[in-house]
Amino acid sequence: MKSNHFTHLIELNIAVLLVSTSGVLGRYISMPPPITIWWRCVFAAIILGSYCWYKKIDLKILHKRDLATIIISGLLFGAHWVTYFYALHLSNVAIGMLSLFTYPVVTALLEPLFFKTKLNNKHVILGFVVLVGIYFLTPEFDLSNNYTKGILFGLVSSVFYAIRNILMKKKVANYHGSMLMFYQMVIITLVLLPVLFIFEVNPNINDWSALIALALFTTSIGHTLFVMSFKNFSISTASIMSSIQPIYGILFGLLFLNEIPASKTIIGGVLILTTVVIESYRSKKYN
Repeated sequence: MKSNHFTHLIELNIAVLLVSTSGVLGRYISMPPPITIWWRCVFAAIILGSYCWYKKIDLKILHKRDLATIIISGLLFGAHWVTYFYALHLSNVAIGMLSLFTYPVVTALLEPLFFKTKLNNKHVILGFVVLVGIYFLTPEFDLSNNYTKGILFGLVSSVFYAIRNILMKKKVANYHGSMLMFYQMVIITLVLLPVLFIFEVNPNINDWSALIALALFTTSIGHTLFVMSFKNFSISTASIMSSIQPIYGILFGLLFLNEIPASKTIIGGVLILTTVVIESYRSKKYN
């Protein structure tokens, strides 16, 4: 209903703000990305499982086909997180987050294939504006350095994330967002278990604090709210509106890691914020 549109926008923007902390936390944690993601999922599974138990949220999966979708989406989500954190470690918060945020364009192009709907030209245009914004935000880079590798990891991560979100859109109408996130955390935890025997790490107290914050605020609350927003917005709309995340992420990086972006950031930031405002207004017609 239109009367609830503002509330839905607030919830989506809270989700975006919380999820955007992944950049600074991912850079801050010293452990290898696969280990970081494993612990992130362990803590998040405990938090989400406890929440589902407390709220008596039904964990029953209704159909075998739903189970397959949840498993696949969990694998995609895990791949997205690992490649994204490699992007952060190889570059910085700005590059890692901005390269990931090609995913609204990927989503806008793929969503019609999954839902057999007509491609929305406005989403393509807005997605292109986001890309232009990312071009201005991204500093010059050499194809032989780690920044280039970071961007490539971010681009791959964006594809995994886009497909996972599209798959979740099909299931969120029938299941609670916390239940879906809980199962995905369990799946990623099981799949990444072998990394504990591959990497040798010595986490410190700061790593544990950041991991708990990552599991609670970024994952359990932020990503659950974002998944639940799929009930009220199309995937393309939610994706484009979440394009403000790099702005939040860069600000967090500046405040907590002293990572100062290039002067072109202002131009790119204005372009990205413009698409968010336009899509927020445009989506009101359909909610």
